[in-house]
Amino acid sequence: METSDKYGFRVEWSEEDGEYVGICAELPSLSWVAKTAEGALRGIRKVAKEAVRDMAASSEPVPEPFATRRYTGELRVRLPSSLHRRLTIEAAERRRSLNRLIVDKLTGT
Repeated sequence: METSDKYGFRVEWSEEDGEYVGICAELPSLSWVAKTAEGALRGIRKVAKEAVRDMAASSEPVPEPFATRRYTGELRVRLPSSLHRRLTIEAAERRRSLNRLIVDKLTGT
Protein backbone atom coordinates (compact mmCIF):
# COMPACT_ATOMS: atom_id res chain seq x y z
CA MET A 1 0.00 0.00 0.00
CA GLU A 2 1.40 3.39 -0.95
CA THR A 3 1.81 6.12 1.65
CA SER A 4 -0.76 8.37 -0.02
CA ASP A 5 -3.40 5.62 0.29
CA LYS A 6 -3.30 6.18 4.06
CA TYR A 7 -3.75 9.95 3.92
CA GLY A 8 -6.84 11.74 5.18
CA PHE A 9 -9.01 13.06 2.38
CA ARG A 10 -12.07 15.26 2.64
CA VAL A 11 -14.56 16.51 0.10
CA GLU A 12 -16.73 19.54 0.63
CA TRP A 13 -18.99 21.73 -1.45
CA SER A 14 -17.54 25.07 -2.55
CA GLU A 15 -20.24 27.67 -3.10
CA GLU A 16 -17.61 29.96 -4.62
CA ASP A 17 -16.59 27.36 -7.25
CA GLY A 18 -20.05 25.84 -7.61
CA GLU A 19 -18.39 22.42 -7.41
CA TYR A 20 -16.97 19.94 -4.92
CA VAL A 21 -13.42 20.38 -3.65
CA GLY A 22 -11.24 17.48 -2.55
CA ILE A 23 -8.42 18.17 -0.10
CA CYS A 24 -5.72 16.13 1.63
CA ALA A 25 -4.90 16.84 5.29
CA GLU A 26 -1.25 15.84 4.95
CA LEU A 27 -0.73 17.88 1.77
CA PRO A 28 -2.81 21.03 2.39
CA SER A 29 -1.45 22.88 -0.64
CA LEU A 30 -3.21 20.40 -2.96
CA SER A 31 -6.86 20.39 -3.98
CA TRP A 32 -9.08 19.08 -6.77
CA VAL A 33 -12.35 20.57 -7.99
CA ALA A 34 -15.03 18.45 -9.69
CA LYS A 35 -18.75 18.46 -10.45
CA THR A 36 -19.35 15.44 -8.18
CA ALA A 37 -18.08 14.53 -4.73
CA GLU A 38 -16.82 11.22 -6.11
CA GLY A 39 -14.89 13.01 -8.85
CA ALA A 40 -13.31 15.38 -6.34
CA LEU A 41 -12.21 12.44 -4.18
CA ARG A 42 -10.77 10.54 -7.15
CA GLY A 43 -8.97 13.67 -8.31
CA ILE A 44 -7.38 14.59 -4.98
CA ARG A 45 -6.28 10.99 -4.38
CA LYS A 46 -4.59 10.94 -7.80
CA VAL A 47 -2.90 14.31 -7.28
CA ALA A 48 -1.67 13.27 -3.81
CA LYS A 49 -0.23 10.03 -5.18
CA GLU A 50 1.60 11.94 -7.94
CA ALA A 51 2.89 14.52 -5.46
CA VAL A 52 4.25 11.81 -3.14
CA ARG A 53 5.99 10.09 -6.06
CA ASP A 54 7.54 13.42 -7.16
CA MET A 55 8.67 14.19 -3.60
CA ALA A 56 10.26 10.76 -3.21
CA ALA A 57 11.95 11.02 -6.62
CA SER A 58 13.52 14.36 -5.69
CA SER A 59 14.51 13.14 -2.18
CA GLU A 60 12.08 15.51 -0.46
CA PRO A 61 10.59 14.37 2.84
CA VAL A 62 7.19 12.71 2.34
CA PRO A 63 4.64 13.55 5.06
CA GLU A 64 3.73 10.63 7.29
CA PRO A 65 -0.01 9.91 7.30
CA PHE A 66 -1.81 11.21 10.40
CA ALA A 67 -3.44 7.79 10.68
CA THR A 68 -0.12 6.01 11.24
CA ARG A 69 1.49 8.55 13.57
CA ARG A 70 1.73 7.72 17.24
CA TYR A 71 0.11 10.13 19.65
CA THR A 72 0.97 10.25 23.36
CA GLY A 73 -2.28 11.88 24.44
CA GLU A 74 -0.26 14.68 26.01
CA LEU A 75 -0.45 18.23 24.73
CA ARG A 76 1.54 21.13 26.11
CA VAL A 77 -0.24 24.46 25.70
CA ARG A 78 0.97 27.92 26.65
CA LEU A 79 -1.74 30.30 27.81
CA PRO A 80 -1.93 33.58 29.69
CA SER A 81 -1.52 33.19 33.45
CA SER A 82 -4.89 34.88 34.01
CA LEU A 83 -6.62 32.21 31.91
CA HIS A 84 -4.71 29.45 33.70
CA ARG A 85 -5.89 30.86 37.04
CA ARG A 86 -9.50 31.20 35.85
CA LEU A 87 -9.58 27.61 34.54
CA THR A 88 -7.99 26.27 37.75
CA ILE A 89 -10.67 27.99 39.82
CA GLU A 90 -13.45 26.72 37.55
CA ALA A 91 -12.07 23.17 37.78
CA ALA A 92 -11.99 23.36 41.58
CA GLU A 93 -15.54 24.71 41.73
CA ARG A 94 -16.72 21.82 39.52
CA ARG A 95 -14.72 19.32 41.61
CA ARG A 96 -12.71 18.00 38.68
CA SER A 97 -9.12 18.14 37.58
CA LEU A 98 -7.89 20.96 35.39
CA ASN A 99 -7.06 18.38 32.72
CA ARG A 100 -10.61 16.96 32.78
CA LEU A 101 -12.14 20.44 32.58
CA ILE A 102 -10.02 21.33 29.53
CA VAL A 103 -10.79 18.03 27.78
CA ASP A 104 -14.51 18.59 28.43
CA LYS A 105 -14.30 22.09 26.98
CA LEU A 106 -12.42 20.89 23.91
CA THR A 107 -14.91 18.10 23.24
CA GLY A 108 -17.97 20.21 24.05
CA THR A 109 -19.14 17.94 26.88
